[in-house]
Amino acid sequence: MRELKIGFLQQHNTADTKDNILRLAEGISDLAKRGAQLIVLQELHNSLYFCQEERVDNFDLAEPIPGPSTKLFGELARQFGVVIVTSLFEKRAPGLYHNTAVVLEKDGSIAGIYRKMHIPDDPAYYEKFYFTPGDLGFHPIQTSVGRLGVMVCWDQWYPEAARLMALQGAELLIYPTAIGYEPSDTPEEQQRQRIAWQTVQRGHAVANGLPVIAVNRVGVEECSLTSHLSPLTSKINFWGTSFVAGPQGELIYEASTDEEESIIVELDMDHSEQVRRWWPFLRDRRIDDYTDITRRFID
Repeated sequence: MRELKIGFLQQHNTADTKDNILRLAEGISDLAKRGAQLIVLQELHNSLYFCQEERVDNFDLAEPIPGPSTKLFGELARQFGVVIVTSLFEKRAPGLYHNTAVVLEKDGSIAGIYRKMHIPDDPAYYEKFYFTPGDLGFHPIQTSVGRLGVMVCWDQWYPEAARLMALQGAELLIYPTAIGYEPSDTPEEQQRQRIAWQTVQRGHAVANGLPVIAVNRVGVEECSLTSHLSPLTSKINFWGTSFVAGPQGELIYEASTDEEESIIVELDMDHSEQVRRWWPFLRDRRIDDYTDITRRFID
């Protein structure tokens, strides 16, 4: 059995970016000392989720890659000998920004990056204002702990993205996330959304015979200026529920909906091979008849 110890931090962020980063650094240190080999952080973990509003000043939060955050988290990776999956607001060039996951190898170097491909534009999630869609495609990142199929948040709803990662040898599907309740929705609707969010990702695990790690933020975040497009939306209650699912979709761990957590989960990395022998979905795919999948809609 090839065992991998995966740590993650489900964190509540504030407007104090320095404090958020300090708490992340302390959490990484603690997880590493407890034996974590791979540590996954939530989406846009350095700051509040600023996409609740369309505000030009928020572009000041962006930074180049490599840059200050890759240096800081790279040094933590090197110091503790762990692989870290980060999620940053990338300034690629003046006027060109991405929502970018950076994987840092245990020697502190950048193992690879992934630029978020699917960009939402919904009330309180005005990401198209900030982020250019990724142009690197869906490709796993090779690390010392395995081939990581890293994607970001809205990507987690798309089976095509997970499949492309699996077809290129990803051993894990990883989704840094920032998602929560819309305040005007009923409690029943809120729970339907949260459960659907988890269910679709567990479906990716089953369909591809791979473990899935989704790390969400937690707590209520209020924006300082309500978007003019949605004047009734001023806050998001992030629903936490970070989880790890095995290659049959089984829940190995599920975090709280309202508390910060620092968790280590042990995965048998050889189990996916056995599951794929039982359920050979890749063998039985009708690749000769899937050409229409690239069309937007079939009339």
